Amino acid sequence: MKVSDRKRFGRAGFDVTAFSFGTAPLGNIFRPIDDSTSDAMVQQAWDHGVRFFDTAPYYGHGLAELRLGHSLRWKNRDDYVLSTKVGRVLKPARRETIDFSPWVSAAANRLEFDYSYDGTMRAFEDSLQRLALEHVEILFIHDIDVFTRGAEQPAVFEQAMDGCWKALEKLRGEGLVKAVGVGVNEWQVCHEALKRRDFDCFLLAGRYTLLEQEALDEFLPLCVERGAAVVVGGGFNSGILATGARPGAKYNYAPAPDDVMRKVAAIEAVCRDHDVPLPAAALQFVVAHPAVASFCAGTRTPEQLAQNIEWFSQPIPPGFWTELKARGLLREDAPVPA
Repeated sequence: MKVSDRKRFGRAGFDVTAFSFGTAPLGNIFRPIDDSTSDAMVQQAWDHGVRFFDTAPYYGHGLAELRLGHSLRWKNRDDYVLSTKVGRVLKPARRETIDFSPWVSAAANRLEFDYSYDGTMRAFEDSLQRLALEHVEILFIHDIDVFTRGAEQPAVFEQAMDGCWKALEKLRGEGLVKAVGVGVNEWQVCHEALKRRDFDCFLLAGRYTLLEQEALDEFLPLCVERGAAVVVGGGFNSGILATGARPGAKYNYAPAPDDVMRKVAAIEAVCRDHDVPLPAAALQFVVAHPAVASFCAGTRTPEQLAQNIEWFSQPIPPGFWTELKARGLLREDAPVPA
């Protein structure tokens, strides 16, 4: 599969590229990149045929949206798909009063969670201003999961299913967005949202990967049944499926526990037997599921982006997937690339 290959975005009525460009690094997460590097990566992705770009107000307190809008400004608007998110409103503030963590040299805006109808409408309109666009194709409710909100999550979820949902339903009805969904770190939250409301799509970070397939039990089958598209982010489980089971490897943004290290080491052994790079297997595995429309990857340098593009199209022999399943390293019911 090539990064420019197209997949249907569920029932929403349009196609997306199987590889999408994630913009968290454009927001200077953990360490900064300069404007020229940011623009170079967007143009590099475009030149390789990528036509799906994902961003959010949270990324760099608006910086990622500003940078992405600049890089796409002179592209034909009908040639690409763009997604952004609601759930936070940005308010200008003095730089010294803002807690930017985990962002570095971000835009001088303070973040405020807001899942009300009015807050959702304001967040959407503000995003259009930063992007300098008149519409976006996809709008996700952002971070209504336990990972982000902790003990507040049940109340936050209810707020979003009321206020955010009413706003998104109105925007979709008016044609200002084509698809509405939820972007979180837990498939269970996506599953509950799909049972509650008529969502078109989900952005799921790190919970359907070469290491984790619990989403096959209930969530992904319901997506197929309902025609809901899934975009998978965090397909390297925040690091270990890119680096392998080496000392200091990260899993879910923390040092990988021993059981995860052992499983990845076992997968790596199969990779060596079949001459398959571990990251190539991780990237290609997720888009084999019929509900998964695209793999969303963020990169910090043009070299990283080029490597991801190469991995995404690396030929993988069918026997590799067969052996993973035979060794109990991949679920028998997990779809694999043809």
